[in-house]
Amino acid sequence: MSRPVLVLLAAITLALPLSLLAGRVWIDPFHPPFAAAPAILLELRLPRGMLALVLGAGLGGAGAAMQGYLRNPLADPGLFGIAPGAALGAVLALLAGASAAFALPVAALIGAGSAMALLALIAGRTAGVTLFTLAGMMIASLAGALTSLAISLAPNPFALSEIVTWLMGALTDRGWPDVWIAAPPTVLGLLVLARAGRDLDALTLGEPAARSLGVDPRRLQGLMIVGVGLTVGAGVAVAGIIGFVGLMVPHLVRRFTDRRPSRLILPSALAGALLVLVADILCRIMPLAGGELRLGIGLSLLGAPFFLGLLLRMRRGLA
Repeated sequence: MSRPVLVLLAAITLALPLSLLAGRVWIDPFHPPFAAAPAILLELRLPRGMLALVLGAGLGGAGAAMQGYLRNPLADPGLFGIAPGAALGAVLALLAGASAAFALPVAALIGAGSAMALLALIAGRTAGVTLFTLAGMMIASLAGALTSLAISLAPNPFALSEIVTWLMGALTDRGWPDVWIAAPPTVLGLLVLARAGRDLDALTLGEPAARSLGVDPRRLQGLMIVGVGLTVGAGVAVAGIIGFVGLMVPHLVRRFTDRRPSRLILPSALAGALLVLVADILCRIMPLAGGELRLGIGLSLLGAPFFLGLLLRMRRGLA
């Protein structure tokens, strides 16, 4: 096991207990717990912390695989259109007034699956990266437009507020059922992406060279659709839109690896888990009059300057 992986595992081991103690009600481990402390720890904060790890791992691993597949350091899992598709499914469920416990995440997973199927239908025959990217952008734009239309059709201000709040992305009020919904697809998706690792390594030499090394572009494309679809779709299904994790994390860990995509997926997954967990802790303890800061907003406030810094560094490299 490489040193970056061990360091990230140690950091997660330290951060997870902190996430159990931190919040609007702090729990002091050196004093006798109050009556509600066990319930707060086991039913609220522990599943929330575990969900942050699952969500971050999926987004981080998907981001590393995406940047390797598209050979673009600015690539993000959102380019596939799967996250907007999942968001559209969830918004339609909210608009329909679905009240069942699993209705919202199931609708989001259906939306993600529909986006995956449409992406495979459009770009599956050619297996070209350019057409694949354009198809993903088209699906993202279409899903975004349909989501905006659905929001405009909200029957009352309460439904509108619920939709907008969910789209901001957060882990507030999540429990163990959400962990059980998100964890299996995320783990399966990461395994699929890891299986594509060697093909991604070959692709860094260019498509002609990868073909000569025995890489099947259609198979690789299928693995990417399934892997990214499962990880991103599961995350959006339980937490809403969480951006910039898949963009930032690979850049943060790439300098500590040998830069091959196959060696970047696991460290990126662990770094993504750590980033989302720490960001969620900060969102909980940040003093706000209207409650806690939404996780999606907090990560966007971190990610936007990071993205700008990448652009400026790339511009200096081209000058």
